Amino acid sequence: MISDITLGQFFPGYSPLHKLDPRTKIILAVLAIVTVFLANNTASFVFLTLITLLLISISRISLDVIIKGIKPILFILIFTSLLNIFMTEGRGEPLVDVWIIKIYTEGIVRAIFMALRVTLLIVLTSMLLTYTTSPIALTDGLESLLSPLKRIGVPVHTFAMMMSIALRFIPTLIEETEKIMNAQKSRGADFTSGSLIKRARALVPILIPLIVSSFKRAEELATAMESRCYRGDKNRTKLVKLEYRARDLAFMAVSVLILTAVALLSTLPYSMSFSGLLLDIIFYKI
Repeated sequence: MISDITLGQFFPGYSPLHKLDPRTKIILAVLAIVTVFLANNTASFVFLTLITLLLISISRISLDVIIKGIKPILFILIFTSLLNIFMTEGRGEPLVDVWIIKIYTEGIVRAIFMALRVTLLIVLTSMLLTYTTSPIALTDGLESLLSPLKRIGVPVHTFAMMMSIALRFIPTLIEETEKIMNAQKSRGADFTSGSLIKRARALVPILIPLIVSSFKRAEELATAMESRCYRGDKNRTKLVKLEYRARDLAFMAVSVLILTAVALLSTLPYSMSFSGLLLDIIFYKI
């Protein structure tokens, strides 16, 4: 169901992750992205997976929510994995050699690593940003981090506000889409059967009302902001003043240590990493 999608939603809580400064979580998200792309062997991916599970435990967010957040990218994961399996050429003999289809060990390993990398990226960034940070806090943190760009004329506040509104309206659009789909189903629409082209055509009665509704919501939001004399960040004060605390520095220090550990694990030779042993066990080469 579309309502199961958790992308962009905020889950209020009182966990240590919720209490972090939004600027800290944005910096941690950037470090997490760099760390995930540094990982290139089994040892580094196992280490990152354990760190991710620990972070989920600290955030006190249900594992069901995390799984629902992965559902929208499931097709992308399967598609990219199949591409890596069938398009990667190996050095040794293929595991499967049927007609033009050749599957090598390297292709399977690359597919697993690619799926893990994308999954870890989605989970870590969602955990640090949208799941544990309200849109308002995220806007304030982003604006604070980019504030030096104001000196060269960059509209930082406008950019941060646009991001905040986009994140805020993701759950709203998902809910609106489900309402439109239920209304069309009650009129006899079928979105699950038939060929791919037929199902794509069936989505047209959903997209048009959704686009019209989005423009209507945008106009109402603009009118509401103008009626409240919104003028951007000119002479604007903050209700909550952002302030770094000891826990923010502790989380950033631990993140740097994790980044260093993953970088060191990624430099291990193939024979010394867990990858060689794992593949030997799987394919009976020991």
